[in-house]
Amino acid sequence: MAQERLRVAMVGHGFMGAAHSQAWRTAPRFFDLAVGPEMAVVVGRDPDRTEAARAKYGWQAASTDWRAVVADPDIDVVDVVSPGSSHVEVAIAALEAGKHVLCEKPLANTVEEAEAMAAVAAAARANGVRAMVGFSYRRVPAIAFARQLVEAGRLGTVRQVRALYLQDWLADEDGPMTWRLDKALAGSGSLGDIGAHAIDLVEHVTGAQLTSVSGTLETFVTERPLLADGVGLSGTASAERGQVTVDDAAFFTARLGGGGADGAIGSFEATRYATGRKNGLTLEISGSAGAIQFDLESMNELRFYDATAPAGEQGFQRILVTEPEHPYMAAWWPTGHLIGYEHTFSHQVKDFVEAIVAGTDPSPSFEDGLHVQRVLDAVERSAADGSSWTVIA
Repeated sequence: MAQERLRVAMVGHGFMGAAHSQAWRTAPRFFDLAVGPEMAVVVGRDPDRTEAARAKYGWQAASTDWRAVVADPDIDVVDVVSPGSSHVEVAIAALEAGKHVLCEKPLANTVEEAEAMAAVAAAARANGVRAMVGFSYRRVPAIAFARQLVEAGRLGTVRQVRALYLQDWLADEDGPMTWRLDKALAGSGSLGDIGAHAIDLVEHVTGAQLTSVSGTLETFVTERPLLADGVGLSGTASAERGQVTVDDAAFFTARLGGGGADGAIGSFEATRYATGRKNGLTLEISGSAGAIQFDLESMNELRFYDATAPAGEQGFQRILVTEPEHPYMAAWWPTGHLIGYEHTFSHQVKDFVEAIVAGTDPSPSFEDGLHVQRVLDAVERSAADGSSWTVIA
C-alpha cells in the first residue's frame, strides 16, 4: 500500500464514539501499523456537542454534514458509530465514494437494509475497498484464545452452547427514554443491542452458524419519561412519556450447523432488566473432549475443562490470558497485568488497518453482519407467531 496515512472520519460521538476515539488514538502507539491512522474529523448533528467531542477525544476537525465529509477526497476511512437507523445510508454512501468502512453492530435495523449494505460492500471489495462490522468482543484475548482451543480440537465435538448477556440499566421503570428504546432508531431492543454480541461470539468461537431458532420477546415497561433537556440518560425528565417500541428481554434456543459444532444446540438470553448485572456476558461451550467458560466481567480469564485428563486431575482450570503467547497480549503489559474493555477496540483498529494495508478482507464482514441480522429477524418472527422453530433464511 503506497499511502503513508489513513485519514479517518467518525460519524457519531456518543458512547461508542468515545470507545472508538480511544482506539484510533491508542492502536498506532502500541501496535506496529504500516500505515498510521489520523483522526481527521468527527461528525454529529449538534455543532456545540460535536465540537466538544472533537476537543475531548482528539479529532482534528468537527462537522455537522456527514455527506460532505464522506465525499471529501482527503478522507480514507469512515467509522460509523451513530444509531442503527443511520447505518445503511452512511455506510453505503461511504463505500460508493471509495472509503473503507467500519460500522458498529448490529449492521442495520432490518434484513433488507443489511442486504443492501452487504451488496454494496461486495461491489466495493472488487475495487479494493474494505468493510468490517464492529463486533469488538471478538477481540477480547480470552475469546480469541477460546477460538484457538476449539479450532485445535481441544473440545472435541461441540454439543451445547449457552450464551447470556445480562444488564440492568433499564430496571428502573421511571428511567428516561433513549433512542435505544425506539424501534425506528434502534431496530430492536436487548435482542439487537446485546443479543447480537452473544450470537456473533458463539458463531465466531465455534465456527458454526445458527440455522434455526425458537424465541420469546418481552417488553416489561411500555412507557418512559421523555427528557426535557439533555441527551442519553442525563437531563431532566418531563411529565410527558414516550412509547417503548422494542423488546426489554429476549430468550431463544437455537440449532447450529457447520464448523466444529454441526448439530449442536444452544440457549441464548439477552436482557437489560437483570437486576444486579451490569455487563454480564457469559459464554459456555461443552464438547465431547472438553469445555470452556468465559465471563466478560472477568475478561482476562478463561476457564478450560480437559475431559481427556486422568479422572483425578479433571476440573475447570483458570487460565489468566495475559501471556505474550496469547492473542494481542504481546503489545501490552508484562504477564499478569490486566487489560480492559477499551483494549478490544484498539485490537479492532489494529486488525482493520492491517487488512486494509494487506489488501485482504477484514472479519467480521458485512456478510457476517447480514447473517446476524437474519438471526435477529428469525427470533422476532418466531416470537411474534409463536412458532416452535423458525429457519434462518
